[in-house]
Amino acid sequence: MSDATPAASPRPAGIRDTTGQDTVRAVARGPRRRPWLIGGAIGVLLIGATAWLLSGWASGARSVDADRLRFAEVTRGDLVRDIAAEGRVIAANSPTLYAISGGMLTLKVVAGDRVEKGQALAEIDSPELRSKLAQEEATLAGYEAEAGRAVLDAQLRQAEARKVLDQAKIDRTAAQRDLERYQRAFEGGAVAQVDLARAQDTLQKTEIGVASATQDLGLQGRGAGLDTRNKQLVAERQRSVVAEMRRQVDALTLRAPFDGIVGQVQAVQSSNVAANAPVLSVVDLSVFEVEIKVPESFARDLEIGMPAELRSVGTTYPAKVSAVSPEVVNGEVVARLRFDAGSQPPGLRQSQRLTARILLDTRKDVLMVARGPFLDQEGGSAAYVMDGNTAVRRPITAGASSLSAVEIIEGLQPGDRVVVAGTDQFDNAERIRISGL
Repeated sequence: MSDATPAASPRPAGIRDTTGQDTVRAVARGPRRRPWLIGGAIGVLLIGATAWLLSGWASGARSVDADRLRFAEVTRGDLVRDIAAEGRVIAANSPTLYAISGGMLTLKVVAGDRVEKGQALAEIDSPELRSKLAQEEATLAGYEAEAGRAVLDAQLRQAEARKVLDQAKIDRTAAQRDLERYQRAFEGGAVAQVDLARAQDTLQKTEIGVASATQDLGLQGRGAGLDTRNKQLVAERQRSVVAEMRRQVDALTLRAPFDGIVGQVQAVQSSNVAANAPVLSVVDLSVFEVEIKVPESFARDLEIGMPAELRSVGTTYPAKVSAVSPEVVNGEVVARLRFDAGSQPPGLRQSQRLTARILLDTRKDVLMVARGPFLDQEGGSAAYVMDGNTAVRRPITAGASSLSAVEIIEGLQPGDRVVVAGTDQFDNAERIRISGL
């Protein structure tokens, strides 16, 4: 290959040669962009966006609408533990009278009749019971006769024993006189010593007779008294049996226990009723009580005699808890309130509705929040507290509660906003986003 420079090619005709005028220009160039920096920036943005999305998902990507929740603010104040409920007026005394024995029933009143204490309301004809009473009375008469004869026999035996004793005493007195006479005669030489000795022996015999008669009289008295007492005790026991039978026969006539009105009649006129069958009820309209139902959780705090208030037509009347049922029905306990003496309002009627309030106690200056379903759902151990638009689960310790508020011992501060209803939608999540605020 030749190193010679090739000759310039001939230019077309008509084109002027300007090579001598060409000038080489330096081109100004900016800093060169590095592709790895751009990729890194994009990566950082992607990581941040992913973290933001993940945090949003973790804090409640499935948000709950605020309209489905109820909120309350933690405050400090006095927690009044009370029970408020609607009550129903009932008669304090409305006993049901029962048939003490089976028999034919004769009603003397109808439902709604006003009756007075002791008035006969119904009678039961029980031949069996009356016959048994007659038998027991006859038995009593026999026992009383035996007891009477025992007393008479005891008196006769004691009289005989006393007669023997009296005769022994007379014999002793005579023997003493004979001995004195023989003693004087012996001293005068009129009688022999043997006669004096015989008089002395006779006196000793009479002394023994007196002692024996005295002892026999005492034994007769004790023996006669014991026999008499035994027979009298038998008669006394039979008197108790007869008294009970007479009470049962008297109870065949059902009488009003107090002034009132006949309530429900549960038996039919001229029918045979069984023993212990309900016959009718009597309602005392002078004393009323108010029956209320309270939640089971408050039942343990109720005590008989606890002060209460009853409100009717804008007026408050003092009352007290008179009874608390030991049975729980549908999560509630029945309690009765009775008006204080002289405070019962006039014109009350059965089944009339009144507002009742029972003051349990007052806790001064405590943290508290409105009571809601969250207390039962979390067992009083946790609550959801609002942090901006997020509800955060926080452990708490709950104390005493009323129908409207609950004491917070620890875990919350005044001003905290708590979700008190609707937390069942949170599924125990640690953080839940709340929308619609």
